[in-house]
Amino acid sequence: MVKKKFYLTTAIDYVNASPHIGHAFEKVIADVISRWNQLKGKDVFFLTGVDENAQKNVDAAKKAGVPVKEFVDKNAKLFLKLCEKLNINYDSFIRTTAKEHAKVVQDIIKKIFDNKDIYKGVYEGLYCVGCEEYKTEKDLVDGKCPEHNTKPEYRKEEAYFFKLSKYKDKLLEIIPKYVVPEKRANEVLNRIKEGLQDLCITRKGAEWGIDFPIDKNFKVYVWVDALINYISGLQDKEKYWPADVHVIGKGINWFHSVIWPALLLSAGYELPRKLLVHGYLTLKGGKISKSLGNTVDPLELLEKYPSDSVRYALLKCSIFEDSDFSEEILIERHNNELANKLGNLVSRVSSLIEKYGLDKTENKLIKKLKLKTIEKLIQDYKFDKALNLIFEFIDVCNEYIQDKKPWTEECEDKKKILYELADSIKSISILLWSFMPETSEKIANQFNFKINYKEIKSPLKISKIKKGENLFTKIKKG
Repeated sequence: MVKKKFYLTTAIDYVNASPHIGHAFEKVIADVISRWNQLKGKDVFFLTGVDENAQKNVDAAKKAGVPVKEFVDKNAKLFLKLCEKLNINYDSFIRTTAKEHAKVVQDIIKKIFDNKDIYKGVYEGLYCVGCEEYKTEKDLVDGKCPEHNTKPEYRKEEAYFFKLSKYKDKLLEIIPKYVVPEKRANEVLNRIKEGLQDLCITRKGAEWGIDFPIDKNFKVYVWVDALINYISGLQDKEKYWPADVHVIGKGINWFHSVIWPALLLSAGYELPRKLLVHGYLTLKGGKISKSLGNTVDPLELLEKYPSDSVRYALLKCSIFEDSDFSEEILIERHNNELANKLGNLVSRVSSLIEKYGLDKTENKLIKKLKLKTIEKLIQDYKFDKALNLIFEFIDVCNEYIQDKKPWTEECEDKKKILYELADSIKSISILLWSFMPETSEKIANQFNFKINYKEIKSPLKISKIKKGENLFTKIKKG
C-alpha cells in the first residue's frame, strides 16, 4: 500500500546571529508534527534551513569585519548544531545561497512575469532592515517598527513590483481556511480589507542576494527569495508539493498568509494546505531580546540539560499564545513532571517486574487513558494540553501502584497488576515519542516493544524486563 504523503516546513532562520530560544521552540513544534505523522504511517518530508540572502546578514558580517560568505557559513553551522542537539528529525536543511535554490527562484519569477504580474516603477517609502519589509506609517508605533523598536530607513529607488492587489478577493477567500489559529487569520484579513498595495520585489544596487532574472541591475527582494525555499528545498516536488503545514512565528504571518499564496497563484502552483502561526516565548510576561539582555541560549541549555527535557519544557508552552519560558521553568518541569512522575513510574514498575515477573491479563487501567482526546489535541496542535492528558494518565498509573502495593505479600495479583502497568507504560511511551523520542526509545528497549502506533492497541508481549538506569536525574536548583 502506498503511504499518504505529508510535507511540512519551518520558517528559515536569519543567520545574522546565533540561534535563540524561539528558533528551538519552532523546530520542536515542527518535529512533533513530523514524528506524529510518521507514527501514523505517513510518508513525511520535513524541511528546515537558513535564510542567507538577507541584508541584515550583510550588515552583521560587516560589523563583525568578516566576509559575508564566511560569516553565513559559520552561523549556519550553529543552526545545524541546534537541530542535531534537539534531535530534530528533518529530511533536508536548505541554505538559500545554494545555486539550485537561486535557479528555482528565478524560474518562478519568470513564470510570474510571463503572467504579466510584474511591472517596473519607483518605490518611495520606509524600509525596516530587521523585518526586511517595507512599512507604512500605520505599521509603526511612535515612528518605529514594533518588532525591532528601530526607525525604518527612507528609500526612493527604481524597482519592479508584483501585482499583489490583483489577488485581494482570492486571498480573502483562501485565508480563513488556510491560517491557524483563527485570530491570526483575522489579523491579516482586517489588514487586507484596509487595502492591498502592490509589492516591491527587487532591490537596486544590492551586493548580496539572487539576481533578478528580468533585469540584472536588481537583486530579488529577500522575502520573495526566502518563501520560494519551500519549493526549491524539495527533492521530489511532484511527490510532496503542496506543503501540508508551514510552521511559522506570528511576526512573519503577513508574508506567509498573503504574499506567499499570491505568488503561488500567479506562478500556477497548488496552494499549501495549512499555515500554523505560533506565538512568542516571553520571560515573566516580557519580550525576550538581546537589547534587553535577557536572552535564553538554546545551545547552552542543551549543553546543561538532556535534549528531551528541553523539548518537553518548550512543548508545555502554549503554541497559539505567547508563553513564559526560562531555565527555572525547564528545571521545574524536568524535576516535577519528568523525574517525579514518568521516571518514577518506569523505575518502580521495571524494578518490581524484575523481581516478580508478569502474568498476561486484560489491562483495565488503559481505559482511563483518554486516547481519542489526546489524538484530537495533537491533530489540532494543542500539544501542551495533549501532554497534560498523557501525564494525567501517568498520575493514574502512579496512584494505581501505590494503591495496589504489588511489593507486599498481601497483594495476590501482583504479576497481573504489574502487567497492566507495563502495558500502560507502552502506550504512554508511544504517545510521548513525538515529544520525547530518546526517552520513549529507551523505555521501548527496556520493556521490549516497538514504537509503532498500532502497538497501543496490541497487548504487551511477556518478556524479561530489568530495572535499568533512571530515565531522569533530578536537577539541583541554583
